[in-house]
Amino acid sequence: MKTYTPKAADITREWWVVDAQDKTLGRLATQIAGLLMGKHKPMYAPHMDVGDYVVVINVAGIRVTGGKMDNKIYYRHTGYPGGIKKATFREVFSTHPTRVVEHAVKGMLPRNRLGRAMFKKLKVYAGPDHPHQAQVTKAGKIL
Repeated sequence: MKTYTPKAADITREWWVVDAQDKTLGRLATQIAGLLMGKHKPMYAPHMDVGDYVVVINVAGIRVTGGKMDNKIYYRHTGYPGGIKKATFREVFSTHPTRVVEHAVKGMLPRNRLGRAMFKKLKVYAGPDHPHQAQVTKAGKIL
């Protein structure tokens, strides 16, 4: 029995709209990462990008459990010596709520060019409006 490998012509991509209002960050990020990778499809192959596009709305209403608001710290480096910067979840969420979801999902994707291609299919918006109404047809799903 031969192993099935999807061809580029076989891949069909759908658009999913995910409402993040009152959802837990980590649980939502795992569902989104699975959609981006295509794990929900029977033709899933770990070496190919067979995933769908995901539009996340209402990110400003996301929840976190425990003391993560003040204890979770995001680090970044400026590129200069001694340039490590850190910010708590509360600080990052108050200024750029979309970055929190993007960071959580990006950490669950492969760390190579395939993961970067998957990450480009993620669209995150703080409010309920998004500019992808034309792409999201009746076949678009809502979690």
